[in-house]
Amino acid sequence: MEEERSRAGGAAVAVDGESLRRAEEGGRKKKGGWITFPFMAVSLLAFGLSSAGAMGNLVVYLVKEYHVPSVDAAQISTIVSGCISVAPVAGAIVADAFFGCFPVVAVAMVFSVLVIKYTSCVRRVVVSCELMTTMRGRAAQALVVFTLTASVRGLRPPACVPGATACEAATAGQMAVLYAGVLLLCVSSAGARFNQATMGADQFDDAADRDVFFNWYFIFFYGSAVLGSTVLVYVQDAVSWELGFGLAAAVAAAGLAALLLGARYYRRPAARGSPFTGIARVVVAAARKRKIDVAAAAASGNLKFYYGPRSGDGDDDGGKPSDDNNFVPSDSFSFLNRAAVITDGDVDAAAPLRPWRVCTVRQVEDLKAVLRILPLWSSSIFLSISIGVQLNFTVLQALAMDRAIGRFHVPAASMVVSSFVAVVVSLGLIDRALLPLWRALTGGRHAPTPLQRIGVGHVLTVLSMAASAAVERRRLATVRAHGEAARNNPAWVSPLPAAWLVLPFALSGAGEAFHFPAQVTLYYQEFPPSLKNTASGMVAMIVALGFYLSTALVDAVRRATAWLPDNMNASRLENLYWLLAVLVTINFGYYLACAKLYKYQNFGK
Repeated sequence: MEEERSRAGGAAVAVDGESLRRAEEGGRKKKGGWITFPFMAVSLLAFGLSSAGAMGNLVVYLVKEYHVPSVDAAQISTIVSGCISVAPVAGAIVADAFFGCFPVVAVAMVFSVLVIKYTSCVRRVVVSCELMTTMRGRAAQALVVFTLTASVRGLRPPACVPGATACEAATAGQMAVLYAGVLLLCVSSAGARFNQATMGADQFDDAADRDVFFNWYFIFFYGSAVLGSTVLVYVQDAVSWELGFGLAAAVAAAGLAALLLGARYYRRPAARGSPFTGIARVVVAAARKRKIDVAAAAASGNLKFYYGPRSGDGDDDGGKPSDDNNFVPSDSFSFLNRAAVITDGDVDAAAPLRPWRVCTVRQVEDLKAVLRILPLWSSSIFLSISIGVQLNFTVLQALAMDRAIGRFHVPAASMVVSSFVAVVVSLGLIDRALLPLWRALTGGRHAPTPLQRIGVGHVLTVLSMAASAAVERRRLATVRAHGEAARNNPAWVSPLPAAWLVLPFALSGAGEAFHFPAQVTLYYQEFPPSLKNTASGMVAMIVALGFYLSTALVDAVRRATAWLPDNMNASRLENLYWLLAVLVTINFGYYLACAKLYKYQNFGK
């Protein structure tokens, strides 16, 4: 920085490289460390709690307040969940390539903060004031929009008339305001979810400290989901939607304040550029050289690959190609090897390197490493499809079951908490019981491989779908036992306790505890160094694709069968669960084939 100022002023100032390095290290020691953790912890907990409070009860909100048919509400919730899952991938790329983590996280949390000028309109409950303010502010905060839809009567359809066979549907304008809040919630998730983890890890130099931070990150991640799905959802159901969404917005505001209070302590590594640029260069360079006959060039002795600058040529891309040919391009995906073949004009000492025409062998092999793992990655998509269907339809099942515990009624949306609790408990059991038992039985020092743990997750997911089908079959049996009056009444509640839904969620949560961390481990260790930050994004893409494809699956089932009418008491939902159990079983066979063919590149290193 000092050197740039000197050049700008026209004076040449020589900066000793070693002195600059020591200064930078000294600056790093003054920032970061555990002093940042309290600020990060509050912001993590607040963001997760407010997000869960906004999304955890969305199906019920759509059904009860917007009179959306139950299956359509589940579909909308699935699409929104997919958006929230895939958006952080884009947020991570933006942070890596342009701005760094802290600015992106801060701006993202602003999107979910309650602004005073909006709350004044909410208190007065004047529709015209709300509309004018929304137009001026362009619905700038996600939870503000949710709060307004809950408090301003004109933003929701009229309440259902008791005894009426149909309720007035929401207008396009009313749904547009609600969807604006959902969209902004996706934007908030894009900026904060993954970047909070990366930002926290950046505060530590020691790997052990980073591991401890990640442990706490997942504790706050699941803990905030439990709190949001119980406390805030209960307030929404038992007190008012306005207060529930308002509390979520207030919590988000507290999290933003905590994040900003710690700003002077944070390390803020500079943006490093998108890792996907190198992948794109390999693809483009290979396509541009598609007519090169690599075999003929090798036979004639004219085949040369680019290995990057020689040692001592500097870090720029204009260095001469290395003569070290010990690292030979692999035969797999051999068409990509053309990207590293040197042709006339690719490498010229008198001209800059042409990165979109020639790439290093390492860049080519990095892309191949990603391609090798894609079949395994794709085999996990069906896990998310089944979980997406289960999450949303279980809420609809809970609405039609007895949720009373004494004089207390459990909110339907809070049933998903059992899945989160199962994940936390299962992770503890895996770490403290199953892994030591595995080592004792096998006599080995190493834990089960990531592929073995993912396989266990597949099996537990199959069992979870079968359990969901069995519970739904039992619920429908109670409906049939009460005659046609119960079957034809969408509001009829089965005397079967909703606690039965805990069993499939427990199996699903245990499966997630096996396959989710194992996938993160697999992608992190097998991805090339240049793409380590993208490894967790692969899991997010699986979750997002699973949610979207589950929507497509449900739509296909609705068109082809009569299993899913709007009346849950007349449905055949158990057939959908059995279909998923069969599909996930077939997918497990596909996974086994992929796992058998895959060869670890970096396992144990």
